[in-house]
Amino acid sequence: MLNVVDEFTHECLAIRVARKLKAIDVIDVLSDLFILRGVPGHIRSDNGPEFVAKAVQAWITGVGAKTAYITPGSPWENGYVESFNARLRDELLNGEIFYTLREAQVVIESWRRHYNTVRPHASLGYLPPAPEVFMPAFFAWPAALARPAPPAKLPVAERPTVH
Repeated sequence: MLNVVDEFTHECLAIRVARKLKAIDVIDVLSDLFILRGVPGHIRSDNGPEFVAKAVQAWITGVGAKTAYITPGSPWENGYVESFNARLRDELLNGEIFYTLREAQVVIESWRRHYNTVRPHASLGYLPPAPEVFMPAFFAWPAALARPAPPAKLPVAERPTVH
């Protein structure tokens, strides 16, 4: 699994689940996130081969971000992700058996959404990092905010007379 966590909001932005992850998978996940959320100043990661690959380093530099690799054997330098990984293991993985890759992808994505939108986080005052917001349809569409024009009326002089 490739887990991407925003250190500021504590939101899990993505979990890529695959049998094997390569540098191109890292680039694929990050490119989608950069399109949706913008390019961050830094990408913090461990020193796994998929992160230190020259292709990943060149791509991150090319889009204008910087890398912030943690010191090998120092997981405390990546505390948010380490904490997230512990929660993922305790709350989901220790209680599940996945029979297919697709099953794992669906169940883990469902948990990720729950983690972001419902699950309380002590570090955020027992609020979720990205709570779902429900908005009535009337307010959801900008066109609905404009009042409809009143019905057209003919000037008094032009009105037909009815006998």
